[in-house]
Amino acid sequence: MKNVNKSIITALIVLIVLIVYAYGFEVTQVNLETARQPRRQESFVRILRALAHPDIFTYEQSEVVVDAPIVVGCPTGGVSLPEPDKTGPYMLVTPGCAEPKAEITVEGFNFAPNVSGPINFIPPSNVTIQLGNFQSDSAGHFKSTVTLPNRQPVPESQTIRSITRANVGGPKLSRNGRDTWGKIVETVFLALLATTFGTLFAIPVSFLAAKNLMKDVVSPLASVALSLIAWPIGIGIGWLTARGAHWISERFGQTTVLLIAGLIIAPLLTYFAMRIGLPPTDTRTPTPRQRLGRFGALVVAAIAGIVAALLVSQVISEFGEIVAKVPALEFMGNFFVTVGDMVSTFLGLVVALAAGAVLGGWAERLGHRMTDSLPVPALKTFNLILAALAGALIFLTVAAVIEWLYDFNNPLYVFVIPGILGALAGLLLAARLPHKGSLPVGLTIYNALRGLMNILRSIEAFIWAIIFVVLVSTGPFAGTLALTLHTVAALGKLYSEQVESIMPGPLEAIKATGATRIQTIIYGVIPQIIPPYISFTMYRWDINVRMSTIIGFAGGGGIGFLLQQNINLLNYRAASTQMIAITVVVWLMDYLSSVLREKFV
Repeated sequence: MKNVNKSIITALIVLIVLIVYAYGFEVTQVNLETARQPRRQESFVRILRALAHPDIFTYEQSEVVVDAPIVVGCPTGGVSLPEPDKTGPYMLVTPGCAEPKAEITVEGFNFAPNVSGPINFIPPSNVTIQLGNFQSDSAGHFKSTVTLPNRQPVPESQTIRSITRANVGGPKLSRNGRDTWGKIVETVFLALLATTFGTLFAIPVSFLAAKNLMKDVVSPLASVALSLIAWPIGIGIGWLTARGAHWISERFGQTTVLLIAGLIIAPLLTYFAMRIGLPPTDTRTPTPRQRLGRFGALVVAAIAGIVAALLVSQVISEFGEIVAKVPALEFMGNFFVTVGDMVSTFLGLVVALAAGAVLGGWAERLGHRMTDSLPVPALKTFNLILAALAGALIFLTVAAVIEWLYDFNNPLYVFVIPGILGALAGLLLAARLPHKGSLPVGLTIYNALRGLMNILRSIEAFIWAIIFVVLVSTGPFAGTLALTLHTVAALGKLYSEQVESIMPGPLEAIKATGATRIQTIIYGVIPQIIPPYISFTMYRWDINVRMSTIIGFAGGGGIGFLLQQNINLLNYRAASTQMIAITVVVWLMDYLSSVLREKFV
């Protein structure tokens, strides 16, 4: 009975597999009848043969033109044609005159061996009409029968012309070969920049998206609520500070003298203000006035530092404009101009986030002290108030994003309802959580980042390229942005999973010494992940080179743009050149990555 049941189960599994694959064949329309059609087979063979003859090299060619006279419409008494010059290539046309649409024989002598070319008819209007083709034998002789065109007879003789072309000198890159070389270089550097930028963002994300590092990160409700409230306040203060520093830097940058003065004053002011705000270790407790003075000095140091950075970015841009005037160094000049512009553009965002992090960290520490020092009734009251404010702030932020996307223009939906719901959610959480209970902040960040990376990774770089083309126009920059975004999500996942698979022993040993979380990551995590990080990064560069051929179809630059253009024009010989270039580059990168893995992994 047991064997019977096992046989039945096996038969059912086989039947289910058969049904699944049968339905798969139906859905994917597997059918060989179409492939048996002669027309499709001919087209397929033609494409394969074109791909087997890539348009990479070309030759200088010498052209040999040989003419022979003929009269269309035989006059009474026949015609008398001049004798050809037999010292070089020549042709004989038989008969020397014929009616329109009649067949004539064209015979060639003294031609180069094994050459081919067209046989053309040249009327008095000099409009070339091709009658056929010829192929000379090893002795330079050919004989072809062609049909005259239906032309009006004229008394004067007309011309039968053959044209042969011979290669002169050695091979050189064709125009398509030169275009392919330029685009494949563009593709490699497009992928390089995308991999570099993506790696820089993916490394910090990977630590935050590693469950083994984040699961024990917990904070009391007061710390979380105060931090959530302080972050947007800090971002706003940082943004306003950056705007003020930008205004000051513009005043200094109006003339060269003021610019030099600003480059001297701003760093010095930053240094001395930092010395006042962060004095050497003092065993005495600072007075409230001293604390306020130090805080003011740190604010001055921050503003002066931002001004100094903006002035340096202006100097870099102006230096780049000077260098760009030198023809051979134009690309270096453009690089400095772009770097200066990037510093000036993104400094405000960096300062805003830094201010948010500083104020949020201070608020989190304040929340810890409140949780430890306040009596239970007061702590419960504070928790309820702070949780309500934090919940309302979160819901209002989400509602603001939804309003920006969908443009409801209804304050009830954007401010009132989200604020009330957020406050109620915060109150409910504070009421249910013990007054000194902790929230899983680390797991919340982990799940949020994992979800975000899954969303970004599920959308192909091709789609991101279409979106970024609208923002920055067609070209490799749009492709770089698209691949960077996809690289952050892909490498973030691979990196974080590598962090999760490290050996826990070194972490536990370092934690036992009382090390901070940053020290634990530096000395316990990073030494274990460097080799696989290098391997993943090289592999991602390889992937980005191949993906860049696809995003080029969306206007994302690189060799894909040229490949799409040639495929659309049915120019498969040129397309074959691009495919060979992609294959060679991927092969070389695979070899390079294997060499680097042998050394570092």
